[in-house]
Amino acid sequence: MTRKLFIFGYGFSSEEIAKQSRDQFDVICGTSRSADKAAGFEEDGVRGVVFDGDNLSDELKAQLKDTTHLVMSIAPGDDDPVLSLMPEGLKQFALNLEWAGYLSTVGVYGNHDGAWVDEETEPKPISKRSVQRVNAEQTWTSAAQEANLPLGIFRLSGIYGPGRNAFMNIQKGTARRMVKPGQVFNRIHREDIGQAVSNAMAKNIGGVFNITDDEPAPPQDVVTHAHELMGVEPPPETDFETADISPMARSFYGENKRVTNAKSKQALNMQYRWPNYREALKRMLDEGSWE
Repeated sequence: MTRKLFIFGYGFSSEEIAKQSRDQFDVICGTSRSADKAAGFEEDGVRGVVFDGDNLSDELKAQLKDTTHLVMSIAPGDDDPVLSLMPEGLKQFALNLEWAGYLSTVGVYGNHDGAWVDEETEPKPISKRSVQRVNAEQTWTSAAQEANLPLGIFRLSGIYGPGRNAFMNIQKGTARRMVKPGQVFNRIHREDIGQAVSNAMAKNIGGVFNITDDEPAPPQDVVTHAHELMGVEPPPETDFETADISPMARSFYGENKRVTNAKSKQALNMQYRWPNYREALKRMLDEGSWE
């Protein structure tokens, strides 16, 4: 039987998922709202399909029909944009589906005042977007159970990679050293996301997995280290309490926790290639892979 991967939301992270999973599949499809962008996916060896978030087109239904593996990478609203269009379940359109994956966020855990959390920690989301993620996780879990499918839920920390990192902020002149005492964040390079999902699909492994680096760290330390590596003076420190930032940016600082990745290393055989911000920044600079 043809092995076929269908990705709802072909973007920054899912590009890497497709790249690292190419040897597993005969066909890979990915969606975009834009017909022009969808046509450009062919450069990656991916068949582009338009999905406007409101309707499943005949073309999309045709591509889903023989899909064996499905990855959901579209952020939810109040309702999941895909499952809300499949009232009779996942196998209503994907008859040959063997596995499904959902890209979520460590934001579902909420605030733990810097304490460690793992996959057994009860989600206590604070922001609206994290509440929506928890609801989406539950919706996909129910859909997978009804379809008798293994479901991988991948809770991702702050995503970075080519064109999206501390060096780019320096280049753009947008780097800031904002300090909130005790605040830490985890991070994840998109290559490690690709590895995690690819490993899970290879053996149809289900479960909830934190996909994150080994070292939660204060955000200002990352900014400082990036400037040191580039040999430029870092910006002055800014007090979080008085900083002029958007409500969304401020909300991120309301969720303070340290996220462990131990389960992913054991269950998915993850060998993180970008284990902490120091090694990652140096490697990106040495390779020139930051732009």
